[in-house]
Amino acid sequence: MISISSNLNIMIKAAEKASKSIIRDFGEIEKLQVSKKGPNDFVTKTDRHVEKILIEELSKIKKNYSFLSEEIGKIDNKDKDNVWIIDPIDGTVNFLHGIPHFAISIALQSNLEIVSGLIFDPIKDEMYYSEKNKGAFLNNHRLRVSKKNSLDNCLFSSNHEGVKFSDLSIRCSGSAALDLAYVASGRLDGYFQNKVNIWDIAAGTLMVEEAGGIVNDIKKFNDNNINIRASSGVINDKMLQKLENF
Repeated sequence: MISISSNLNIMIKAAEKASKSIIRDFGEIEKLQVSKKGPNDFVTKTDRHVEKILIEELSKIKKNYSFLSEEIGKIDNKDKDNVWIIDPIDGTVNFLHGIPHFAISIALQSNLEIVSGLIFDPIKDEMYYSEKNKGAFLNNHRLRVSKKNSLDNCLFSSNHEGVKFSDLSIRCSGSAALDLAYVASGRLDGYFQNKVNIWDIAAGTLMVEEAGGIVNDIKKFNDNNINIRASSGVINDKMLQKLENF
């Protein structure tokens, strides 16, 4: 069994508890679409409910840690050096349309450095997690980035702007957190996007690095306007050359 910290253990338990609401509501979304009732408010309630569960669970033991979350914003508690960064549902548009590709994302930032990250895909039951200097894992299996060295053989992910910009082979999945988890696991070879939020990518950046990949320095950007470039080390320079004008 892999040894994990108490902080990561809390993150896993919080994500597992919150996922029950997501799975239940995901089934209801499909029914609402068929009945032609507007599901937008329903999704918003799900986001907020999941966020509430995560904050409550993470606060049970680490009572003084602060929070930064997509829905509620920043919560400054006594300990401002340790911050939980949360995205309750990364991929809400997919969730809204009944597409089973979204995830809970939780990261712990300590003294401005991401030290723990978790991305949980509740539909596929895939739990990605990592800790600083301890590696990255998927359901207890060690992750490694892709070893491909030719861009022609690589698959990348970005948003619609990236898809239009580049001649690379690209998919637009709708979940930045899972894109980074897939880079860490070698399913994707690289991920790039402009103007993303810190809660979308905080957990995933650590995961890619701990799986042997490279991520650009995101600290120089504002939390809600980050340009991210992540890939295996083998193709990083080649990818960046392609993205010089992106």
